[in-house]
Order: sequence, then C-alpha cells, then structure tokens
Amino acid sequence: MDAQQHGFRLVEGYKVILASNSPRRKELLGGLGIDFEVRTLSDIDESYPNALRGENIPMFISGKKAEAYKQGMADDEMIITADTIVYDNGQVLGKPKNRGEAVQMLKGLSGHAHEVITGVSIVTKKKTVQFASTSKVTFAALTDEEIAYYVDTYKPYDKAGAYGIQEWIGYVAVTRIEGSYFNVMGLPIQKLYSELKKIS
Repeated sequence: MDAQQHGFRLVEGYKVILASNSPRRKELLGGLGIDFEVRTLSDIDESYPNALRGENIPMFISGKKAEAYKQGMADDEMIITADTIVYDNGQVLGKPKNRGEAVQMLKGLSGHAHEVITGVSIVTKKKTVQFASTSKVTFAALTDEEIAYYVDTYKPYDKAGAYGIQEWIGYVAVTRIEGSYFNVMGLPIQKLYSELKKIS
C-alpha cells in the first residue's frame, strides 16, 4: 500500500527529473511506479560532430542535454535525459520537417531493417551514467497509399524516422524486432531500471 501511495522506492534520497517533452517517455518512466517530475528547457542544441557513428550519436546528444539541465539542478536531484535516432544504412533519420520528408523517410524504411538507437544520461551533482540501447526493426513493404494514410492520419512530425511503433504503422509494417520494444518507443526502460538500481 505504501509503495502505491508514495511511488516505488527505487531511487532513495533523490528527486527524479525526466528532462523530456516526449509523452511516450513520460508514460514509460511512469510505468516503473516511481515518483518523478517533468522539466523541460527550450532551444537545447542537438547538433553533433559529423564523425560520430551509431550509438555515439544519441549518447552525445543526451549528454549535451544533461549538461544543459545540470547547471540549475539541486544537490538532491537526479536528471534523466534521452535522445533517440533512427539509423538506416549509416544515415540518421531525425524528425521530419514536413509531409514530403515524412513520406520519403517511410519509403526508405519500407521493406527492410533499420536500427533505433536511444542514448540515455542519468546525472546527479556527483555522478554521470550514460548508456545506449539498440533495437533492430524490420518493416514489411509499404504501399504509397499506406504511407500516405499513416502520415496524413497520425502526422508523425515529432518522431524520429517519421513513425511511432505504438501507432497504426507498427501494427501493419513491423514484422520483426530484435531488442527492446520500449526502446523503439523512445526509452529502453528495463535497462534504465537496471542502471537506477545500481545508483540507489
């Protein structure tokens, strides 16, 4: 009863802050049953060196986010930042700027496998922990009509790679996932849980 009223006692002595606007990350972290609050800053620079590849890209960006939040954090606060990319044949697919870009991204993903990589940073005044999680997602071939329906109905402009696996396209296109499903949603929650257990 006590755990339900006050949140699951995972991180003793810290006030957990989720530094993300993502409703999916909020939902996933909330699923752990721990108390946390959402805190967001605007205009954080999410650029990265061109030489970075694979997991190093979202880890670098989540680290930049963490540094931006760290400046104003209290001694008893723990901040969690994350960044997710869709990585297809060595190319990063970010959030589409418009309908045409979203359609082109999905045409590119149609019929083959790509990677979804999330970098996570856990920061306190005394410690920084970083890790990445990679999931391999295979898409069936999509028709132009299917892609247009998804983009026009769900408007996936806030999602890396122009899709949300928990939406219609995940039901009809995803034939295989190797790795964490929740990572594809935007937060590798089991791995995060394991890391938080080590800190507490």
